[in-house]
Amino acid sequence: MPEIVEAAESQRPMPSSGDRQPLVRVESLRKVYGTSAAERVVLAGVNLEVERGEWIAIVGASGAGKSTLLQLVAALDTPSSGRVYFASRALHSMKEEQRAEFRRRSVGFVWQRHHLLADFTAAENVAAPLLVDGVSHGEALRRAGELLDQVGLGERAGQRAAELSGGERQRVAIARALVNRPELLLADEPTGELDEGNAEAVFRLMEQLHESRNLTTILATHNLALARRVGRALILERGLLSPVSPDFGNSPAARAPETARGERG
Repeated sequence: MPEIVEAAESQRPMPSSGDRQPLVRVESLRKVYGTSAAERVVLAGVNLEVERGEWIAIVGASGAGKSTLLQLVAALDTPSSGRVYFASRALHSMKEEQRAEFRRRSVGFVWQRHHLLADFTAAENVAAPLLVDGVSHGEALRRAGELLDQVGLGERAGQRAAELSGGERQRVAIARALVNRPELLLADEPTGELDEGNAEAVFRLMEQLHESRNLTTILATHNLALARRVGRALILERGLLSPVSPDFGNSPAARAPETARGERG
């Protein structure tokens, strides 16, 4: 029987590039704050497609709208106009409980600040999303322990978050983001509050997890040098996305390590 299945699979035609649907599709996305008399246009008609398994970087100045775009892709916010699709599902047409279910099941988040519970252990922080989802305490801690092993913190699982270093806390935050086995990882300045050494270690960890867990990753960053290391880099300027120029990131400023800037746009 296994041989028959393998034969049938081998004869199944491979989909052409035209048949493949992007995991994330953004169409004419606009986000405007304020009133018509004093409005601030953050996104002015963004279009974007992200294929399954792809890793893209979005760079831009503080306030350019990188965080806003990620929040819209995650259905954490609603656009002023335009549409966001995830695996051909229209997020704008979902009810709030459906959007919450989408976030729990399909999306992992890593923010600039780790947002861990200081008095909880590393394992308890990672297990928290599973417990909210109704997974048993024992199973949640078991899966949390597996992920902490993968991020190199297996021996620190019982330490309280307050006792961990900054780099260790961000590793715990990455493990927490992946504990529900999401398809899509959204990372908003994940190395922004780390020194150069820890930033490099965290980025390499994200590279490894992107490959080993078959993730689709969207990274928002100020760090042009990091952005050049992913599959595709885009610049968000004046509310629109465009490909980076051929000499992107070659200046000394672009190669400088990322620092904490507290960007909220």
